[in-house]
Amino acid sequence: MKRKSIIIYGSHYGTTEQYAKELAKRTKIEAISFTHVKDINHYDNIIYCGGLYAGGVLGMSKIFKKIKHITTKKIILVTVGLADPKDKKNRNNIRNHIKAQVVKEIYEKASIFHLRGGIDYQKLNVVHKTMLKLLYHSIKKIPEEKLTAEDKAMIETYNKKVNFIRFSDLNQIVNEIQS
Repeated sequence: MKRKSIIIYGSHYGTTEQYAKELAKRTKIEAISFTHVKDINHYDNIIYCGGLYAGGVLGMSKIFKKIKHITTKKIILVTVGLADPKDKKNRNNIRNHIKAQVVKEIYEKASIFHLRGGIDYQKLNVVHKTMLKLLYHSIKKIPEEKLTAEDKAMIETYNKKVNFIRFSDLNQIVNEIQS
C-alpha cells in the first residue's frame, strides 16, 4: 500500500515556498501552505518546510498540534533562513527553537534539514522592517569578536536583496523522502 505524503510550507516572502514547490516537482508530492491545511492525520509522510522568523519556524507549531498517532508518521522538518546553516551555532540555535515549538516525540522522530533562503528588504512589511532595523542597530553595537555568524550575516545583508537559494541542496531531502 502506498503511503500518503504531503509537503506543507510556511513562507512570508517566498523563499520557503520556492523550495517547497521545487521539492514537490521533484517528488510528485502536493505542496500546500500551512494556512490551507485542515487535517494532516490521514498523511503518513509529512514534510514541513518553514521559514525562520524571529527564532521560530513559521506555522510549524500550529500544524503539529493537529497530529495524532505520531508513531505511525514519517516526519521531515526543513527550515529556511538567512543565516548559514553550515555554521554549527546556527544549527544548534535553530534546533533549540524547533524543540520549543513541537512536542518531544515529534522532535526526536523527525529528520531535520536546514536550507539557506534570502531576503529583499523592499518587500518586507512595516513590522518586519522595524524589527530588523532595531535588531541591526543592536547588533552593530556588539564588538566584532563577539559577533556570531548569524549576527555577521545580518550586518552583511541588512537593507539589501540577497538570494542564497540552492535547489541542489534539496537532493538530500529528496533522498530522505524516498528512503
